[in-house]
This record gives sequence, C-alpha cells and structure tokens, in this order.
Amino acid sequence: MSSVVLPVPRRAVGRIARVPVLRTVGAVATRTVAIAALAAVWEVFPRLGIVDATFLPPLSEVLAAWWQLAQSGELWNHVQASLTRSLAGFGLAIVAAIPLGLLIGWYRPVANLLNPLLEVFRNTAALAILPVFVLILGLGETSKVAIIFYACAWPILLNTISGVRTVDPLLIKSARSLDLGPLRLFQKVVLPAAVPTIFTGIRLAGAYSILILIAAEMVGAKAGLGYLINYAQYNFAVPDMYAGIITISGIGLLVNQLLVLTERRFSTWRTAN
Repeated sequence: MSSVVLPVPRRAVGRIARVPVLRTVGAVATRTVAIAALAAVWEVFPRLGIVDATFLPPLSEVLAAWWQLAQSGELWNHVQASLTRSLAGFGLAIVAAIPLGLLIGWYRPVANLLNPLLEVFRNTAALAILPVFVLILGLGETSKVAIIFYACAWPILLNTISGVRTVDPLLIKSARSLDLGPLRLFQKVVLPAAVPTIFTGIRLAGAYSILILIAAEMVGAKAGLGYLINYAQYNFAVPDMYAGIITISGIGLLVNQLLVLTERRFSTWRTAN
C-alpha cells in the first residue's frame, strides 16, 4: 500500500523558512540593544556629572581620540606590535600543546611520567613568573612571546587531555568491535570526538594571549597596546587610554569569532543545536 504525500502549502513553507531568519534578527537586535545601552550610559553619565568626566570621559571623546590615533598611524603601529607578539606565542602554544596533550591523554605511561610536572607548573600563574622570564630572557621580544606561550599552553594542553580521556567509552568499544587498530581508532574516533573540547581550550588561550600580552607590554616595551595604555595613563591622556582599551576589546571579540568559525569548520559532523 503506497503512502500518499500531501503537498505543503506555500504559505506554510514561507513561515518555516522565515523562522531561522527571525531568530537571527532577534539575536542580533538583542545584542545591539545591550551595546547601545552601554554606549548611551557611557556618553550620558559623564556629561550629567554622575561620574567624574576627568577619569571617565564621554564615549564621543574617546572615539574622537581613537580616530586621531588611527589617522596618525600610531594606533596601527601599536596594534601590529601587539598582534605579532600575541599570535607568535599563541601559535607556538597550539603547535606544542595539542600534540603533547593528545600523547598524554592517549598513552597512560606518558601521563604517569609527566603528571607530577604538570601539577607543579599548572598552578603557577603566568604573571607571577613574568619577572623570571624578564630576568632570564631580557626585556626584548623573546620574553614577551615566551610568557604568552606559557599562559596559552596550559588551557590548550589541559583541555586536549580532558577531551581525549572523556570520549564516550561506547564509541571506543564499538570501534574496537570493528577490528580498528589503535592508530585508526585514535584517528577516526578519539580525535574527532575530542575536537570540541580542544577548541574550548584554544578559545580560552586566545583570550589569555591578549590579557597576558597587555601586562607583558607594560614592562620594557616601546610599542604595543599595553604600552599605549600605560603611557597614556602615565601622561594623563585618559581618552587615549580608553581608546587603547576599546581596541583590545575589539581585537578580543574578533579573535573569538574567528576561533568559533574555525571550530565549526572542523566540527561539521556535529549536530547543530
């Protein structure tokens, strides 16, 4: 007995197609309203005297200072210096921490050998040992890249280890029942299942690469957004200081969105929520 397929009315199809669009527009509108509200508060409160405009100038003045720095080229020089350091340390952390994390998570003897060292160093804050990096490597670029590498490596390493160890045991048993060898099992089952957790660590490291960079550039740097903020604060150029902070926030948001898109690219097998 053949089943009869009823045609879907065009009006219903149009409604179904509009649902994702409406959801996207609603999400964008909500975020825009929140940002617009923050911008309005920042502009109005200093002008009404609710906060001291000396220490928190109106947003329009900060944006004017940002535009002047951008037109003069000074801002882009600082951005270039910061991004070079941040991406160097961040990239080195990815290259070193992911293979090491996969190795520790998959091979128990390696984990037993290295776990004591991991427990010692993972609880040592990067900023706490910044003076050690400066003393050993000097005030140049090497110490700044090294401290960013150190700070970024831990979230990537720990999340990679966690991602490998928390793969669903049923997946592993099913793969072994198909006579997959250890290498194929790791390649086809463990690694894809660990990708979301690994990217969580990468996104955390991306944020750390910006935060630690700012602190590192406040010590012995001659260029960079951290240097710009510190120099502006020291010379009481408050709008320039906030312009640097806004630039850092924008870069952080951009880096996070790029990492989210990259994660989606490498996790196409996952069912979208």
